[in-house]
Amino acid sequence: MSSVPSRTPGPVRRLDPILVDRIAAGEVVERPASAVKELVENAIDAGARSIEVTIEGGGRRLIRVIDDGAGMGPEDMALAVERHATSKLPTGDLTRIDTLGFRGEALPSIGAVARLTLTSRTATGETGHSLTVNAGIRGEVRPAPSPRGTRIEVADLFSATPARLKFLKSDRAETAAIAEGLRRLAVAEPGIRLVLRSDGGSPLVFPGESEAGPAALLRRLTAVLGPDFGANAVPLEMAREGFAVSGHVGLPSYHRGTANQIHFTVNGRPVRDRLLLGAVRGAYADTMSSDRHPVLALSITCDPAFVDVNVHPAKTEVRFRDAALVRGLIVSAIHEALRRSGARTATTTAARTLEALRGEVLPPADIAPSDRPLQAHTGWGARPATAPPLPRGLPSFGAPGRLPFAREATPYRSGFDETAQAAFTHDFAPPSADLRQDTEPAHSEGESFDHPLGAARAQLHETYIVAQTRDGLVLVDQHAAHERLVYERLKRERAAGGIARQGLLIPDVVEMAPDDAARLLEAAPDLARLGLTLEAFGTGAVLVREVPTALAGTSTRSLVIDILDALAGSGLEEGSLDADSASGGPLSRRLDAILSRMSCHGSIRAGRRLRPEEMNALLREMEATPLSGTCNHGRPTFVALKLGDIERLFGRR
Repeated sequence: MSSVPSRTPGPVRRLDPILVDRIAAGEVVERPASAVKELVENAIDAGARSIEVTIEGGGRRLIRVIDDGAGMGPEDMALAVERHATSKLPTGDLTRIDTLGFRGEALPSIGAVARLTLTSRTATGETGHSLTVNAGIRGEVRPAPSPRGTRIEVADLFSATPARLKFLKSDRAETAAIAEGLRRLAVAEPGIRLVLRSDGGSPLVFPGESEAGPAALLRRLTAVLGPDFGANAVPLEMAREGFAVSGHVGLPSYHRGTANQIHFTVNGRPVRDRLLLGAVRGAYADTMSSDRHPVLALSITCDPAFVDVNVHPAKTEVRFRDAALVRGLIVSAIHEALRRSGARTATTTAARTLEALRGEVLPPADIAPSDRPLQAHTGWGARPATAPPLPRGLPSFGAPGRLPFAREATPYRSGFDETAQAAFTHDFAPPSADLRQDTEPAHSEGESFDHPLGAARAQLHETYIVAQTRDGLVLVDQHAAHERLVYERLKRERAAGGIARQGLLIPDVVEMAPDDAARLLEAAPDLARLGLTLEAFGTGAVLVREVPTALAGTSTRSLVIDILDALAGSGLEEGSLDADSASGGPLSRRLDAILSRMSCHGSIRAGRRLRPEEMNALLREMEATPLSGTCNHGRPTFVALKLGDIERLFGRR
């Protein structure tokens, strides 16, 4: 067994200054990416418009940062490598920090654990000067040739603290971390040219945008976040009580598996803050699956006195004076932006659909046509004469979010009348409805094609609606789409002062465990404001007297049990609805989650046949309803394919 080291304290003494610098360096310079971040931020503060970073060995062997900023004279250079020396707090007021670096720790900390060479010249200087710091030992300032700006080289990082090297990751991982840090700085400073060169591949280049404004920012964001971001982003801008937020947010159907593509800047400083991340998650809560993350870039500006940036050694976290205000502003701004986007789905959804068709539906390209298995002809044909007519006399699609439908799917025989399409009589089902029959549509065929979601042409497997647009087709999941419509209708009614309700002719009694009944009755006052009126009915049962009008005709028991499941994990408490809803707080979000569960019961189900006018009415309401591109659970409600994509799929292009 190893002996336990003695903890007997010795006499108090001052630490060696070099040891102090190395200890401090452990907080500031955690890995090569930390050193690069500090040096690039110093260059930005110096007014640089072009910054080039070169690394070798993932930053272990070499980090070189060259900028065209203001530069330093010999006196400033000597002070710059001293601890707690900075040019960025002219008044000494820590409540008004408006620069990226301000601690005066970056250069001395790096110099304490590596060999640092600093070369710089000002615009008025006749020559440049150079200074070396080797493992905390400072050299003399000497004249040296140099263009305007500053050049810093860091060689053999952590050579003075070799134990730290054991905790670094591979060269590739360290290079990726440096690149990620530069991307975040590129988002914060679109006007600066940033270049990263490494010994492991081609350079990473972000050209500086010569103009300012949303268009220039979107170009920079597209360069950082990927070429698909521009087509799937929505601009955002909102201000409230001294805080302003702007930027671009991705559509709910455009998402990633990690949160790495979420970017925040606060007064120009890139940050990774849990408060801001939580606000974004809340804003996308009912439009995106919980295991997916949005893609966005938001800039928050405020008086420097309203935010404390001096709460973390790496300056990656901030603390707002009014955190609730900032959170509410972000949630409101994202909600407003997404609602303005209307019925849109990500362009990548169509790409994934085409890839699936190529990989799973189409036969391999190396099989000759004569050797390929016979495929059933799936072109649209006339409705089979043997199929019974759809029920008549159903109510019109008048109320928003309420789609009439036949309660049970009408049986029909498989197969079209034409013998050439007899393949449907075996393994395939025909379209449930074909709109080429003689009908009297409300609009002409040409006008319907001009709608964003086109004109309905068929219903497949009594689940999917196929619509034709002017330049392609749209495939709609009828249940997912109508679930979103019902949910948005319920939210609108709640925001307007109360959800419309309908009394049951014969109240329903729902039996359950006594503790479950108690939980429901405790939340009864708030559920009543959601249109669901409950009363106690003995031990272990509740009496349902009213349900939301949009959910009339659904299974009362299934609705109550589903709401009970939602309440079980929500901690819903009685009596705080109004104040919480006004602020968009946790209770309001939990009530929205309950409405989301409720809307599922009021939606048309897969397996229900729709009349042509019902399908078109569903498409028109989707176009008029914000966020209709995804259902309440984050799944896409429709896929749009351009005619050119379809032609390429079949080799016509």
